[in-house]
Amino acid sequence: MSVKQTKRGRPLQKQLSQEIIIDQAKQLMLEKGKPPSIRALAAALNVDAMAIYHYFKNKDALLEAVTFSLISDIHDPKSLHWQQEIYELSKSYLAILDKYRGLLQTLLSSKMIGPADVFAARFERITESLDLNTDTQQTALHLLVDYLHGFALAIECNPNRDELNLEMIEQPVTFICKTMALE
Repeated sequence: MSVKQTKRGRPLQKQLSQEIIIDQAKQLMLEKGKPPSIRALAAALNVDAMAIYHYFKNKDALLEAVTFSLISDIHDPKSLHWQQEIYELSKSYLAILDKYRGLLQTLLSSKMIGPADVFAARFERITESLDLNTDTQQTALHLLVDYLHGFALAIECNPNRDELNLEMIEQPVTFICKTMALE
């Protein structure tokens, strides 16, 4: 009769965590151009799919965490002129949407608010020196975000970067900024 030998101590591979799951999901989004399924994510992590549900109650919770992680990387205002900060914020937001294909659809089709709050909070911090009334500030935010989402969709449909690139947003963003300054 043989006795199965078991190794003592910590497992050889890293323990699973929310951070590891989110990082792997982001990597799969880069590779596949869309948010991964729970099964694909589990296979990439070499775990059972149920292990992911230990950290996230459902796929929507996972997608919200991944989206929040990605959007948190957008430009964080420093001390540039407010118009330059708006431009940098816009460009960094589009760069993330361009890099992670499928992220725009995830943002627009979900009910999550957290990732949108990141952009809105940074926009509000940039524009607070303008002393805009709340309605004007919200209208400017919505106009900018809608423009950026349209531009991101155009980039996704047209991969030729000679015809369409992130530098092309400078004039439209400047125009939006000028309308805010008129208030």
